Amino acid sequence: MADHSSIPSRRDISNSPPSRRVGHDVLTWKEGAEKNVAEIYNQAGDDYIAYADGDLTQPFAFNGMHAYADRCVWTLLEKKLVELRASGASCVRFLDAGCGPGTWLWRLVIRARALGFTSIVARGFDIAEAQIERARLLARDLSGVPGVDFTFEVADLTARLPESDASVDITLCLYSVLSHLPVASLADVSTEIARVTSGHFITTVRSIGSPATAFVESIESVRQLKQDHVRDRCEIELSGGRHIAFNFHLFTASELRRCFSNHFDIEDLRGLDLFHSRFSPDPRWNPAHLQDSLADDLLRFEETHATNRAFMDHAAHLLLVARSKEAGKLRLVHSAASG
Repeated sequence: MADHSSIPSRRDISNSPPSRRVGHDVLTWKEGAEKNVAEIYNQAGDDYIAYADGDLTQPFAFNGMHAYADRCVWTLLEKKLVELRASGASCVRFLDAGCGPGTWLWRLVIRARALGFTSIVARGFDIAEAQIERARLLARDLSGVPGVDFTFEVADLTARLPESDASVDITLCLYSVLSHLPVASLADVSTEIARVTSGHFITTVRSIGSPATAFVESIESVRQLKQDHVRDRCEIELSGGRHIAFNFHLFTASELRRCFSNHFDIEDLRGLDLFHSRFSPDPRWNPAHLQDSLADDLLRFEETHATNRAFMDHAAHLLLVARSKEAGKLRLVHSAASG
């Protein structure tokens, strides 16, 4: 297990002096932080997919390490997709920024076809070449299907996106992608995502009080973990002797809202997995015969406290659901015209 004594106390690092933070973040990124993050995920291997996404022979079973959070995210994505189809849309466009092995985009394309969308354009990108290779393998059976334009590319989220203005129905940026970026770049990234998104933007990030994670390995594989909240730096020593270090920023809920509220209407902001990963899976604390009843209790706790400010910053993840402000304006115009 991780040496939690090496983890500094949590604090809201958004209060750090802006001039010092910006200077450090920009300098670190230019000196190779992007390459370092890419290399870590390039070396993650095929086991990373099972660790991150579960059994891909059952893409909607959500039985991996992050099962509870994954089910919550998928329920939301499917709801948005069903609503779009019910509105009469037959075409849909997806963008997955920091797609990793492509699993979430693959799930969306499968579901969009099942719902009867006749034109599906889906693009995912990531800075890790090895993850993009795995994503292309995953998508190969769908890439040639009539009406489906399904592509993956190596690209950087801090660069300008090739999509046209207001062309994407659902934009994703899931599971720590934003945390790997320099804080100084977040305003520009938010602006660019808003430019291309006509519908919804959905992101999850690690919260400032989240449990320790090893990102590419299970926490049981960690010998020591240090998270420096002032420098946004994470260092991990794995049990096999491998050492990884990279830029990593932990968010508060209020900070995440500020990042996107200028360009989006925030539909939902909540803590995701407040209790499940802490209590449910560990047989040392919870005997097997109590798992079913405990799961029901944990679900009630999650639903009760997910938007409670006292709990949100201690969730495993923060989930933000945002709607394009331009789309909101169009809805008001249509409502006024029909009225």
